[in-house]
Amino acid sequence: MDFSELSKDKIIEALSLEGEELQSLYDYASKVKLAAVGNKVYYRGLIEYSNRCAKNCFYCGVRQGNKNVDRYTLQDVEVIEAARLAHKKGFGSLVLQSGERSDTVFTEKIAFLLREIRKATKGELHVTLSMGEQSEQTYRLWRESGAHRYLLRIEASNPALYKRLHPNNALHSFEKRTEALELLRKTSYQVGTGVMIGLPFQTLEDLADDLLFIKKMDVDMVGMGPYIEHEATPLFQFRDQLLSKEMRFELSMKMVALLRIMMPDINMAATTAMQTLHPEGREKALKIGANVIMPNLTPLKYREGYLLYENKPNIHEETDVSLEKLRQSIGKAGCVLALGEWGDSKHFRERG
Repeated sequence: MDFSELSKDKIIEALSLEGEELQSLYDYASKVKLAAVGNKVYYRGLIEYSNRCAKNCFYCGVRQGNKNVDRYTLQDVEVIEAARLAHKKGFGSLVLQSGERSDTVFTEKIAFLLREIRKATKGELHVTLSMGEQSEQTYRLWRESGAHRYLLRIEASNPALYKRLHPNNALHSFEKRTEALELLRKTSYQVGTGVMIGLPFQTLEDLADDLLFIKKMDVDMVGMGPYIEHEATPLFQFRDQLLSKEMRFELSMKMVALLRIMMPDINMAATTAMQTLHPEGREKALKIGANVIMPNLTPLKYREGYLLYENKPNIHEETDVSLEKLRQSIGKAGCVLALGEWGDSKHFRERG
Protein backbone atom coordinates (compact mmCIF):
# COMPACT_ATOMS: atom_id res chain seq x y z
CA MET A 1 0.00 0.00 0.00
CA ASP A 2 1.21 3.51 -0.86
CA PHE A 3 1.19 5.63 2.29
CA SER A 4 2.44 8.84 0.68
CA GLU A 5 -1.04 10.14 -0.18
CA LEU A 6 -3.76 9.24 2.30
CA SER A 7 -7.31 9.86 1.13
CA LYS A 8 -10.20 8.96 3.42
CA ASP A 9 -10.64 5.60 1.69
CA LYS A 10 -6.93 4.84 2.05
CA ILE A 11 -6.99 5.77 5.74
CA ILE A 12 -9.88 3.39 6.32
CA GLU A 13 -7.96 0.69 4.47
CA ALA A 14 -4.83 1.38 6.52
CA LEU A 15 -6.80 1.12 9.78
CA SER A 16 -7.64 -2.47 8.79
CA LEU A 17 -4.07 -3.57 7.99
CA GLU A 18 -2.54 -6.62 9.61
CA GLY A 19 0.71 -8.57 9.52
CA GLU A 20 3.48 -7.47 7.16
CA GLU A 21 1.39 -4.68 5.64
CA LEU A 22 0.82 -3.21 9.10
CA GLN A 23 4.54 -3.38 9.84
CA SER A 24 5.14 -1.55 6.58
CA LEU A 25 2.88 1.25 7.84
CA TYR A 26 4.82 1.47 11.10
CA ASP A 27 8.17 1.45 9.29
CA TYR A 28 7.03 4.20 6.93
CA ALA A 29 5.72 6.35 9.80
CA SER A 30 8.97 5.89 11.71
CA LYS A 31 10.98 7.13 8.73
CA VAL A 32 8.67 10.14 8.32
CA LYS A 33 9.07 10.98 12.01
CA LEU A 34 12.86 10.79 11.94
CA ALA A 35 13.06 12.94 8.82
CA ALA A 36 10.64 15.58 10.12
CA VAL A 37 11.27 15.88 13.87
CA GLY A 38 14.20 13.58 14.61
CA ASN A 39 14.44 11.15 17.52
CA LYS A 40 14.23 13.61 20.41
CA VAL A 41 11.57 13.08 23.08
CA TYR A 42 10.32 16.04 25.10
CA TYR A 43 9.01 15.87 28.66
CA ARG A 44 5.84 17.69 29.64
CA GLY A 45 5.57 17.45 33.42
CA LEU A 46 1.90 16.82 34.21
CA ILE A 47 0.22 18.53 37.16
CA GLU A 48 -3.39 17.41 37.66
CA TYR A 49 -4.42 20.60 39.39
CA SER A 50 -8.05 19.80 40.24
CA ASN A 51 -10.69 17.15 39.60
CA ARG A 52 -13.57 19.58 40.12
CA CYS A 53 -15.52 19.81 36.88
CA ALA A 54 -18.68 21.53 35.67
CA LYS A 55 -19.22 18.96 32.94
CA ASN A 56 -20.89 15.58 32.87
CA CYS A 57 -19.28 13.78 29.93
CA PHE A 58 -20.50 10.18 29.73
CA TYR A 59 -17.01 8.64 29.47
CA CYS A 60 -15.17 10.48 32.24
CA GLY A 61 -14.50 9.20 35.74
CA VAL A 62 -14.38 12.70 37.26
CA ARG A 63 -17.62 13.85 35.64
CA GLN A 64 -19.70 16.10 37.87
CA GLY A 65 -22.34 13.40 38.28
CA ASN A 66 -19.93 10.90 39.85
CA LYS A 67 -20.57 11.38 43.56
CA ASN A 68 -17.99 8.77 44.57
CA VAL A 69 -15.02 10.99 43.74
CA ASP A 70 -13.16 12.83 46.50
CA ARG A 71 -12.82 16.28 44.96
CA TYR A 72 -9.57 18.18 45.39
CA THR A 73 -7.67 21.25 44.28
CA LEU A 74 -3.93 21.56 44.78
CA GLN A 75 -2.63 24.26 47.08
CA ASP A 76 -0.69 27.06 45.41
CA VAL A 77 2.52 25.95 47.08
CA GLU A 78 2.07 22.39 45.76
CA VAL A 79 1.79 23.64 42.20
CA ILE A 80 4.87 25.83 42.53
CA GLU A 81 6.87 23.01 44.17
CA ALA A 82 5.96 20.68 41.27
CA ALA A 83 7.02 23.37 38.79
CA ARG A 84 10.32 23.85 40.60
CA LEU A 85 10.87 20.08 40.56
CA ALA A 86 10.28 19.97 36.80
CA HIS A 87 12.70 22.86 36.32
CA LYS A 88 15.32 21.20 38.52
CA LYS A 89 14.99 17.91 36.59
CA GLY A 90 15.62 19.70 33.31
CA PHE A 91 12.09 19.60 31.91
CA GLY A 92 11.40 22.23 29.30
CA SER A 93 7.66 22.27 29.85
CA LEU A 94 4.71 21.67 32.17
CA VAL A 95 1.11 20.66 31.52
CA LEU A 96 -1.37 22.12 34.00
CA GLN A 97 -4.58 20.11 33.67
CA SER A 98 -7.90 20.18 35.48
CA GLY A 99 -11.60 19.56 35.21
CA GLU A 100 -13.47 22.20 33.22
CA ARG A 101 -14.52 25.33 35.08
CA SER A 102 -15.01 28.88 33.86
CA ASP A 103 -15.96 30.78 37.03
CA THR A 104 -14.00 33.92 37.86
CA VAL A 105 -12.37 32.47 40.98
CA PHE A 106 -10.92 29.63 38.91
CA THR A 107 -9.81 31.66 35.91
CA GLU A 108 -8.06 34.27 38.06
CA LYS A 109 -6.39 31.58 40.16
CA ILE A 110 -4.92 29.96 37.04
CA ALA A 111 -3.62 33.34 35.86
CA PHE A 112 -1.99 33.84 39.26
CA LEU A 113 -0.38 30.39 39.19
CA LEU A 114 0.96 30.98 35.69
CA ARG A 115 2.64 34.17 36.83
CA GLU A 116 4.06 32.43 39.90
CA ILE A 117 5.40 29.52 37.83
CA ARG A 118 7.11 32.01 35.54
CA LYS A 119 8.73 33.74 38.53
CA ALA A 120 9.78 30.48 40.20
CA THR A 121 11.45 29.12 37.07
CA LYS A 122 12.82 32.42 35.70
CA GLY A 123 10.59 32.08 32.65
CA GLU A 124 12.51 28.98 31.58
CA LEU A 125 9.57 26.55 31.81
CA HIS A 126 6.91 26.61 29.10
CA VAL A 127 3.38 25.87 30.30
CA THR A 128 0.64 23.99 28.46
CA LEU A 129 -2.91 24.32 29.79
CA SER A 130 -5.64 21.72 29.42
CA MET A 131 -8.71 23.23 31.03
CA GLY A 132 -11.46 23.02 28.49
CA GLU A 133 -13.63 25.59 26.78
CA GLN A 134 -13.20 29.17 27.92
CA SER A 135 -14.05 32.63 26.66
CA GLU A 136 -11.70 34.56 24.41
CA GLN A 137 -11.10 36.92 27.34
CA THR A 138 -9.97 34.04 29.56
CA TYR A 139 -7.73 32.55 26.88
CA ARG A 140 -6.09 35.96 26.45
CA LEU A 141 -5.67 36.41 30.21
CA TRP A 142 -3.96 33.04 30.56
CA ARG A 143 -1.80 33.63 27.48
CA GLU A 144 -0.65 36.99 28.85
CA SER A 145 0.01 35.39 32.24
CA GLY A 146 2.46 32.88 30.79
CA ALA A 147 0.71 29.95 29.09
CA HIS A 148 2.22 29.00 25.74
CA ARG A 149 0.27 25.94 24.60
CA TYR A 150 -3.27 24.68 25.05
CA LEU A 151 -4.63 21.15 24.64
CA LEU A 152 -8.36 20.92 23.94
CA ARG A 153 -9.31 17.42 22.85
CA ILE A 154 -12.32 17.14 20.58
CA GLU A 155 -12.63 13.42 21.58
CA ALA A 156 -14.85 12.69 18.55
CA SER A 157 -15.09 14.81 15.39
CA ASN A 158 -18.39 13.27 14.25
CA PRO A 159 -21.10 15.57 15.70
CA ALA A 160 -23.57 12.68 15.96
CA LEU A 161 -21.08 10.53 17.89
CA TYR A 162 -20.11 13.53 20.03
CA LYS A 163 -23.75 13.88 21.09
CA ARG A 164 -23.84 10.23 22.18
CA LEU A 165 -20.88 10.88 24.45
CA HIS A 166 -22.28 13.96 26.18
CA PRO A 167 -25.50 15.30 27.71
CA ASN A 168 -27.70 17.15 25.23
CA ASN A 169 -27.31 20.71 26.52
CA ALA A 170 -25.43 23.93 25.80
CA LEU A 171 -22.61 23.01 28.19
CA HIS A 172 -21.70 20.03 26.00
CA SER A 173 -21.91 21.53 22.52
CA PHE A 174 -19.82 20.18 19.63
CA GLU A 175 -20.03 23.58 17.94
CA LYS A 176 -18.75 25.35 21.06
CA ARG A 177 -15.88 22.88 21.28
CA THR A 178 -14.73 23.54 17.73
CA GLU A 179 -15.19 27.30 18.18
CA ALA A 180 -12.92 27.11 21.23
CA LEU A 181 -10.18 25.51 19.11
CA GLU A 182 -10.46 28.42 16.69
CA LEU A 183 -10.31 30.92 19.55
CA LEU A 184 -7.09 29.34 20.77
CA ARG A 185 -5.47 29.91 17.40
CA LYS A 186 -6.78 33.50 17.41
CA THR A 187 -5.23 34.11 20.84
CA SER A 188 -1.77 32.89 19.72
CA TYR A 189 -1.44 29.56 21.48
CA GLN A 190 0.28 26.50 20.16
CA VAL A 191 -2.93 24.50 19.73
CA GLY A 192 -3.46 20.84 20.46
CA THR A 193 -6.38 18.44 20.20
CA GLY A 194 -7.01 14.71 20.17
CA VAL A 195 -9.56 11.92 20.10
CA MET A 196 -10.48 8.69 21.87
CA ILE A 197 -10.00 5.53 19.85
CA GLY A 198 -12.19 2.45 20.15
CA LEU A 199 -15.29 4.12 21.57
CA PRO A 200 -18.67 2.41 21.57
CA PHE A 201 -20.60 3.29 18.39
CA GLN A 202 -17.38 4.43 16.66
CA THR A 203 -16.57 3.23 13.13
CA LEU A 204 -13.36 3.17 11.09
CA GLU A 205 -14.93 5.91 8.98
CA ASP A 206 -15.28 8.01 12.14
CA LEU A 207 -11.60 7.50 12.92
CA ALA A 208 -10.58 8.42 9.38
CA ASP A 209 -12.65 11.58 9.70
CA ASP A 210 -10.96 12.28 13.05
CA LEU A 211 -7.55 12.31 11.38
CA LEU A 212 -8.83 14.51 8.56
CA PHE A 213 -10.43 16.87 11.10
CA ILE A 214 -7.12 17.21 12.99
CA LYS A 215 -5.29 17.94 9.75
CA LYS A 216 -7.93 20.46 8.66
CA MET A 217 -7.70 22.26 12.01
CA ASP A 218 -3.96 22.56 11.34
CA VAL A 219 -3.08 21.89 14.98
CA ASP A 220 0.45 22.00 16.37
CA MET A 221 0.22 19.07 18.76
CA VAL A 222 -1.94 16.02 19.42
CA GLY A 223 -2.69 13.77 22.37
CA MET A 224 -4.85 10.80 21.46
CA GLY A 225 -5.17 7.25 22.67
CA PRO A 226 -7.46 4.33 23.37
CA TYR A 227 -10.81 4.71 25.07
CA ILE A 228 -10.72 2.93 28.43
CA GLU A 229 -13.96 2.40 30.28
CA HIS A 230 -14.78 3.53 33.82
CA GLU A 231 -17.51 1.73 35.74
CA ALA A 232 -18.87 4.97 37.27
CA THR A 233 -19.87 6.40 33.90
CA PRO A 234 -22.98 6.03 31.71
CA LEU A 235 -20.89 4.72 28.81
CA PHE A 236 -19.85 1.71 30.88
CA GLN A 237 -23.18 0.02 30.07
CA PHE A 238 -21.96 -0.41 26.49
CA ARG A 239 -18.72 -2.20 27.44
CA ASP A 240 -19.90 -5.40 25.74
CA GLN A 241 -19.72 -3.52 22.41
CA LEU A 242 -16.06 -2.62 22.83
CA LEU A 243 -13.18 -4.04 20.87
CA SER A 244 -10.74 -6.03 22.99
CA LYS A 245 -8.04 -4.05 24.77
CA GLU A 246 -5.47 -5.52 22.37
CA MET A 247 -7.47 -4.34 19.37
CA ARG A 248 -8.00 -0.87 20.84
CA PHE A 249 -4.28 -0.58 21.46
CA GLU A 250 -3.42 -1.67 17.92
CA LEU A 251 -5.98 0.72 16.48
CA SER A 252 -4.43 3.54 18.52
CA MET A 253 -1.00 2.65 17.17
CA LYS A 254 -2.33 2.83 13.62
CA MET A 255 -3.84 6.25 14.31
CA VAL A 256 -0.53 7.56 15.68
CA ALA A 257 1.36 6.24 12.66
CA LEU A 258 -1.13 7.62 10.15
CA LEU A 259 -1.25 11.06 11.73
CA ARG A 260 2.54 11.27 11.77
CA ILE A 261 2.50 10.60 8.03
CA MET A 262 -0.28 13.14 7.44
CA MET A 263 1.24 15.85 9.68
CA PRO A 264 4.97 15.10 9.80
CA ASP A 265 6.16 18.05 11.90
CA ILE A 266 3.61 18.26 14.74
CA ASN A 267 4.28 17.21 18.34
CA MET A 268 2.50 14.04 19.38
CA ALA A 269 2.21 12.53 22.85
CA ALA A 270 2.72 8.90 23.76
CA THR A 271 -0.26 8.91 26.11
CA THR A 272 -0.66 7.23 29.46
CA ALA A 273 -3.72 5.42 28.11
CA MET A 274 -1.43 3.59 25.67
CA GLN A 275 0.63 2.33 28.59
CA THR A 276 -2.55 1.29 30.40
CA LEU A 277 -3.40 -1.21 27.65
CA HIS A 278 0.15 -2.38 26.98
CA PRO A 279 3.14 -2.36 29.38
CA GLU A 280 5.34 -1.00 26.57
CA GLY A 281 2.62 1.14 25.04
CA ARG A 282 4.40 4.47 25.26
CA GLU A 283 7.66 2.94 24.01
CA LYS A 284 5.88 1.45 21.00
CA ALA A 285 4.16 4.78 20.26
CA LEU A 286 7.51 6.59 20.34
CA LYS A 287 8.92 4.22 17.74
CA ILE A 288 6.22 4.91 15.19
CA GLY A 289 5.34 8.56 15.65
CA ALA A 290 5.12 10.07 19.13
CA ASN A 291 7.78 12.48 20.43
CA VAL A 292 6.32 13.77 23.73
CA ILE A 293 5.87 12.06 27.11
CA MET A 294 4.07 13.50 30.13
CA PRO A 295 5.52 12.29 33.45
CA ASN A 296 3.05 12.78 36.29
CA LEU A 297 4.28 15.31 38.87
CA THR A 298 1.00 15.50 40.80
CA PRO A 299 1.59 14.82 44.52
CA LEU A 300 0.87 11.14 45.20
CA LYS A 301 -1.93 11.80 47.69
CA TYR A 302 -4.09 13.32 44.92
CA ARG A 303 -3.54 10.90 42.06
CA GLU A 304 -6.35 8.47 42.93
CA GLY A 305 -8.73 11.41 42.61
CA TYR A 306 -7.89 11.99 38.94
CA LEU A 307 -8.95 8.69 37.43
CA LEU A 308 -10.54 9.64 34.12
CA TYR A 309 -10.55 5.91 33.30
CA GLU A 310 -9.81 2.66 35.15
CA ASN A 311 -6.41 1.04 35.78
CA LYS A 312 -4.42 4.21 35.23
CA PRO A 313 -0.75 3.28 35.77
CA ASN A 314 1.84 4.79 38.13
CA ILE A 315 -0.61 6.46 40.52
CA HIS A 316 1.36 5.12 43.51
CA GLU A 317 4.82 5.49 41.99
CA GLU A 318 7.28 8.09 43.25
CA THR A 319 8.40 10.61 40.64
CA ASP A 320 12.07 9.58 40.59
CA VAL A 321 11.10 5.94 40.01
CA SER A 322 8.77 6.89 37.15
CA LEU A 323 11.38 9.11 35.55
CA GLU A 324 14.00 6.38 35.60
CA LYS A 325 11.58 3.93 33.96
CA LEU A 326 10.69 6.51 31.33
CA ARG A 327 14.36 7.21 30.62
CA GLN A 328 14.93 3.52 30.01
CA SER A 329 11.83 3.25 27.78
CA ILE A 330 12.93 6.22 25.71
CA GLY A 331 16.32 4.58 25.16
CA LYS A 332 14.74 1.25 24.21
CA ALA A 333 12.63 3.05 21.63
CA GLY A 334 15.80 4.36 19.99
CA CYS A 335 15.07 7.92 21.06
CA VAL A 336 16.98 10.60 22.96
CA LEU A 337 15.57 12.53 25.91
CA ALA A 338 15.81 16.27 25.25
CA LEU A 339 16.32 18.05 28.57
CA GLY A 340 16.39 21.81 28.96
CA GLU A 341 14.47 22.36 25.71
CA TRP A 342 10.99 23.81 25.31
CA GLY A 343 10.33 21.43 22.47
CA ASP A 344 8.01 23.79 20.63
CA SER A 345 6.12 22.25 17.74
CA LYS A 346 8.11 22.57 14.52
CA HIS A 347 4.75 22.94 12.79
CA PHE A 348 4.00 25.99 14.94
CA ARG A 349 7.44 27.55 14.42
CA GLU A 350 7.32 27.20 10.67
CA ARG A 351 3.83 28.69 10.49
CA GLY A 352 5.56 31.84 11.66
